[in-house]
Amino acid sequence: MRLEAKNLEKSFGEKCVLRGVSFAAESGRALGLLGRNGAGKTTSIRIVMQVFPPDGGEVLLDGERLHTDRVRIGYLPEERGLYPKKPIFEQLVYFGRLAGLSKKQTVQNAERLLKRLEVTQYRDKRLETLSKGNQQKIQLVATLIADPQIVILDEPFSGLDPVNAQLLKDVVRELIAQGKIVLFSSHQMNYIEEFCDDIAILHEGEIALSGALRDIKRSFPRNVVDICGTDLVRVQTALRESAPPWLINMDLQDDTLAVTLRDPADKAALYRALEPCADVLDAVSVREPSLNEIFVHYTKGASV
Repeated sequence: MRLEAKNLEKSFGEKCVLRGVSFAAESGRALGLLGRNGAGKTTSIRIVMQVFPPDGGEVLLDGERLHTDRVRIGYLPEERGLYPKKPIFEQLVYFGRLAGLSKKQTVQNAERLLKRLEVTQYRDKRLETLSKGNQQKIQLVATLIADPQIVILDEPFSGLDPVNAQLLKDVVRELIAQGKIVLFSSHQMNYIEEFCDDIAILHEGEIALSGALRDIKRSFPRNVVDICGTDLVRVQTALRESAPPWLINMDLQDDTLAVTLRDPADKAALYRALEPCADVLDAVSVREPSLNEIFVHYTKGASV
């Protein structure tokens, strides 16, 4: 499947929230929808879910207009949407039935997901009695109860400790492996970087950057080389004494010597210059920008 948002426009009163926003997500791949507060992420998600229509543009699934009565969408909101005082299992059955499942299928799905997320012991408790992390896991069960083809996760790791975060990571990987369309919205760039093949960065209602994350990273200048080894002072001294014309700067911090080259093509000359120090080298790698650096580059100056 291929989900496409094409030229979305949306205004609320005099405030224009989306200006020609386009992005696409495919089965078996995760798309990270990024942007600072007020950039238009939530509005885009709500249009995809048909909570309200766009003023212009359209949402397509496999080239045809998306109809939510023909495809199941699972949505994990940033703010929890379950009933705090109702028994958990009762709620899960209610949401499964609301999505069109039989009672038998809903019960089977709920039991399977509660077990997978290690929260079976809470099935008869009220949501408000659970910790923040366990509430988040119950919310994920409700998101997946109807076995959706499209899964939208808004800040999914919020409130999770490292153990539960790892459990959720495993579940997300399973969703991607099953061929689901997965949309991530998060400010935690490390998770986006870990799961998302593609990203779309929103800035003030417009797409500032989109595409395959790997290709985006490789499009940035690749003229900084990180060197790790057991005697980096020796490496630094050797490079400084030879004073090659392609060397712009060296920065030694902790266990890494960062070498800035005049041009990315000068890497071969650097490698030759390092040969006399090969006995103290552990690793030499070209530095790529982090997703956080890319995000800041394209959204700096945005209102918070």
